[in-house]
Amino acid sequence: MNNFPHGFLWGASTAPHQIEGNNINSDWWVQEQTVPGMEPSGDATDSYHRFREDMELLAGAGLNAYRFGIEWARIEPLPGQFSRAELAHYRRMIGTALELGITPVVTLNHFTTPRWFAEEGGWLSDRAVERFSAYVAESSSILEDVEWVATMNEPNMLAMMTTMRRMMTAAPTAQQDWQSPTVDQDPRPQLPPPDPEIGARLVEAHHAAREIVRHRTDAKVGWTVANRAFVARPGAEEKKRELEYIWEDLYLEGSAGDDFVGVQSYSSQWVSETGIEPHPQQPDNTLVGTAYRPDAIGIALRHTAEVTGGIPILITENGIATADDARRIAYTGEALRHIAEAVDDGIDVRGYLHWSLLDNYEWGHWEPTFGLVSVDRTTFVRTPKPSLAWLGSVARAGAPTAVAH
Repeated sequence: MNNFPHGFLWGASTAPHQIEGNNINSDWWVQEQTVPGMEPSGDATDSYHRFREDMELLAGAGLNAYRFGIEWARIEPLPGQFSRAELAHYRRMIGTALELGITPVVTLNHFTTPRWFAEEGGWLSDRAVERFSAYVAESSSILEDVEWVATMNEPNMLAMMTTMRRMMTAAPTAQQDWQSPTVDQDPRPQLPPPDPEIGARLVEAHHAAREIVRHRTDAKVGWTVANRAFVARPGAEEKKRELEYIWEDLYLEGSAGDDFVGVQSYSSQWVSETGIEPHPQQPDNTLVGTAYRPDAIGIALRHTAEVTGGIPILITENGIATADDARRIAYTGEALRHIAEAVDDGIDVRGYLHWSLLDNYEWGHWEPTFGLVSVDRTTFVRTPKPSLAWLGSVARAGAPTAVAH
């Protein structure tokens, strides 16, 4: 097996709403106060004020990249009213990363939007692309020396969540307790497939944002796609292709013309002739109910390369929800071996960003822990887990042979 390529990015990822705290102007904050069964994000991990400490932990471990987001709801609190102070805050984050020798990978939208945007109809509004484009144009003013920009995080999951909200609005009396999009565990209703019409709107918004960022910066521009890593049962190949288009390929095809595509994968699922099979109820399932499948990232890389025709890939999320850090190391080690095999087979992978740097707010609840660093939610004291130092040692070696078995 060869070493990982020269210039390979090694790091971790976060999302602003999940770590910053008190994002009171966002649509998610409103949901947290009104939807039954949702835990509030509150102060989250107070990373809005502690971002330097978080980046120093990452750099000190030997990692060289950090994917973080900027929060639309903070930058544009009202339509057309942009906060210079908030733009300066995120500019300081970028400057801090560069000062510490960290390559910033900046995400412009990670699920959350301003509450006023949601009240206008959100991504279903006729003005959605126009509104997003105005925000992206303003945000581009702080991205002049950023090398990697993702316009949106997991548009396929965003389309699914938008589908869920539309269903809740249409039948408010049928609303049950909060159903987190990141939990896949019985007993619970199956998540609805993302509406392709909403997906097409997000592709349009992505292309508009991509052109703005390209015009105003020299950054590589793409978006990140959640990969389900489907595997077909005998005779279910056609059903698998049908589901892949709805869940992934519409968005991978939307990457045509991008500089890179972000691959995000955690587990794999079987597809039978009748549809997606639920994750089996096994003792080694993760804290979000998914099967323990470190091979999923290899499946995702190969499928993405096939659909996109070889666009450079940045692994922007991969990890495991577990309270056992030794299991995190074992999962990640095996995942890295599958990545190395894909690289050896000629797939153009530019980096590996683990999800997540911190144990954080997990979209409606706090129990699942994905982080390389734990956080005391009362004192906000950060405690690095052994997995952080372990991943740093792999990064410094830069070779799959350094991955512990």
